[in-house]
Parts: sequence; C-alpha cells; structure tokens
Amino acid sequence: MKSTKSKSRVTPKTRHAAPPSEQNVPYRKPALRSQAFARALIDAKACLNDSETLLALFNDAAKKAAVVPREPFKECWPYLQTMLRLVRAHHRGEYDRVPDNALLWIVAALNYLIDPFDLIPDATPVLGFVDDATVIEFVTDKTR
Repeated sequence: MKSTKSKSRVTPKTRHAAPPSEQNVPYRKPALRSQAFARALIDAKACLNDSETLLALFNDAAKKAAVVPREPFKECWPYLQTMLRLVRAHHRGEYDRVPDNALLWIVAALNYLIDPFDLIPDATPVLGFVDDATVIEFVTDKTR
C-alpha cells in the first residue's frame, strides 16, 4: 500500500489594504512627492526672506492665475485667489497674522503654480493644470 504524503495547508498571504484614513494621505499624490514640489518648497523658503522675490512671485502667480483654466481647480479657485491676496497683503505689510508655516506652504503652492515644467508640464492639453490644482487643494486643506 502506498503511503500518501499529506500536503500541509499553506494559507496564502494576503495584502491588507490601507485603512481608509491612510488611502487619501495627500503626500501619496504624485505632485506632492515630485521634485518640482520639493523645488517649490526650497524656493519658498528663500522667497520669504527676500521682499523683492516675494513680490515677483506674486506678480508671476497673479498673471498665471489670470490665464489658467478654472475647471481643474474646481472649488479651490477662490482659495487660490485668497492665497494671492494674502501674499500681496503680507508683502505690503498690511497683514502679518498668518503663521510662518502656513505662509511657507502658500508660497510653495504659488511657486509650483508658476513652474511650467512641474510634474505635468502646463503645455500638456487638458492635464497640464491638474497637478497644479492638486497642490493648491492640498495647501488649502493644510492651511485652512
């Protein structure tokens, strides 16, 4: 009589999905992990220490906001406009109640907005401003 070896049951390892709270972590969005956003943060730190650079950033961002399509920004559009007004008021010395950390994030978002060669270059039809809108939305949520 033939003896049969019993196969040991091996339960397959299953990957657990991240809990819902971790699935929407903003840093997981590619635009926020991109080199372009890292550059925007570094530039923001330098910009905050130089009044002329901050004014130039405001002017460039205001010009860009005037010509970008609003559709990708959806409900964040008013917040982008508020960010611009806040930077202008801060530069003029009219408003200084914004925390330094919040101002840093806002300036970084505006730096990202004016960068034509960010994660998705702005010249790319339809998608060119989706990453910019993602960054604006993230900063809005972070600083609100």
